[in-house]
Amino acid sequence: MIARLAACAAAALLAGCQLIDAATEQTDLYTVSPKSTFDPNLPPVYWQLAVEAPVAAASLNTGRIAIAMTHTSTDYYAKVAWTDRAPLMVQTRIVDSFENTRKIVAVARESIALRANYLLQPDLRNFEAMYFYGQPPIVKVRIIAKLVRMPDRQIIGVASFERCVRAHADKVPKVVEAFDQALGSVIKQLVSWTLRTPPPRPPSDAAPYDIGRYRNPANAIVESEGCPKGNDTSMVPYTDE
Repeated sequence: MIARLAACAAAALLAGCQLIDAATEQTDLYTVSPKSTFDPNLPPVYWQLAVEAPVAAASLNTGRIAIAMTHTSTDYYAKVAWTDRAPLMVQTRIVDSFENTRKIVAVARESIALRANYLLQPDLRNFEAMYFYGQPPIVKVRIIAKLVRMPDRQIIGVASFERCVRAHADKVPKVVEAFDQALGSVIKQLVSWTLRTPPPRPPSDAAPYDIGRYRNPANAIVESEGCPKGNDTSMVPYTDE
């Protein structure tokens, strides 16, 4: 009996040590950078903007760095992570990038309850490294954005921005560089579109909108660069943008 109890205690101690080791296992943290260079001809605007945290599928709404080995599967790199959940990290970089334009009166995360004239609603559809097009992987970032006039919550713009960048090597730091390049390109286009879509002055009865223009599906912006179609990867170059 004593021997059995000792064995059980040893097993429990070993399990506890394994849990402690797992909790203290080294994790390398990575982040992405905001855009700081923009077209100097971007119009200055005199309205305030709130940016919502991007909506994302559960597979992307995590701090882990997503990879796709097939069209229908999602996995993650081991022992590495983003510094925040991917949607919150992207939201922060969008806000930073708007501030870097020096073209807008005020921009902030929607959570601080800014009395905004417009609300930007991003939908993070893709944010993963794709291995089914060969190695090194292709990083794909896609954001569907809606620009909403406040306080009546009228959608006045819909756009899709997509970028793909092949990593220079199948190593996590190089893959993160590809994430940084692809997201930076998407954010640059997103910021420019947002600043150019509404009139430069805050909405008022004196400046009515051409609602027909905004409600026409043909006027939705769909922009893609470098992303493979089907099995074609020839249009996905290595890039240092």
